[in-house]
Amino acid sequence: MDQKGNLIKEIKEELSSDEKLLEQAFQIERKFKKYKKPIIFGVILVILALIGVKVNNYLEQKHLEGANSALLALQKEPNNQDALNKLKENNPKLFALYSYSNAANSGSSEKLQNVLKENDFLKDVVNYHLGVLKKQPQESKYYKNLVLIEKAYLSIKKGDKEEASKTLSRVPNNSQLAPVARLLKHYTIQ
Repeated sequence: MDQKGNLIKEIKEELSSDEKLLEQAFQIERKFKKYKKPIIFGVILVILALIGVKVNNYLEQKHLEGANSALLALQKEPNNQDALNKLKENNPKLFALYSYSNAANSGSSEKLQNVLKENDFLKDVVNYHLGVLKKQPQESKYYKNLVLIEKAYLSIKKGDKEEASKTLSRVPNNSQLAPVARLLKHYTIQ
């Protein structure tokens, strides 16, 4: 009887666990039926988002490839108007840097003034080069120490050694231009 009791107990436990499993399946089915539309909508939204990301990455890659091929064409043939337009269309920031490079290499202040100043860096660098061309150093965030050297040099040319010395002493010792400032101060002022 003990063996039969254990067998009946095991069968009851197994049936009980099967009932619980079946009950859980029914609950899941009820919840799915209840929230069927939001679940399907969510899945579709996730799929569309993934497709959107892929398409965006593909288009971005195509723009980069177009800009790179245009830049390579411009390096071979600088007067290629089609390549210039393609570069401007695919990557306006790279176009602005290319325009700046050409203008700075030409030494023309008119060309430099026509460069599209996309960001603060480009504005600062263009203003610095315009100052160099006009022999009137402009304040620059990125060329600060070089501007100090140029101002000191112009002061030396005018004969104002005291002003040149003050300007050169403003160049920090940890600057890459500190040795130039020391040499200029030593050989020209003292």
